[in-house]
Amino acid sequence: MKKLLTLTAVLLAGMVCIAHADAAKAKALYTKECAKCHGPDGKGDTKMGKKAGAKDYSNPKVQAELKDDKAFKAIKEGLKEDGKTVMKPLEGVSDDEIKALVKHMRTFKK
Repeated sequence: MKKLLTLTAVLLAGMVCIAHADAAKAKALYTKECAKCHGPDGKGDTKMGKKAGAKDYSNPKVQAELKDDKAFKAIKEGLKEDGKTVMKPLEGVSDDEIKALVKHMRTFKK
């Protein structure tokens, strides 16, 4: 029983470390690829963000209206409004990295 508890504790600690590493990678990817428009805090209060009409992802109402699958699709495929590209697709990233980015965006909600 003691070995089982020890093994369980080690596995849980490992899972926490992996989740933390994934979160750190998502934050770094966001900073590199997204912050120039969406801002480091997700408010979209940047020159490029204002020009593109980036939404304020720190706003709980905006967060509630944005569904994960739509955010995933916008990141993967880009976003067009009235036939005009307002956000290019993020290329060279895996689906898991995109999911982590969406999860990171959720941390901006106040």
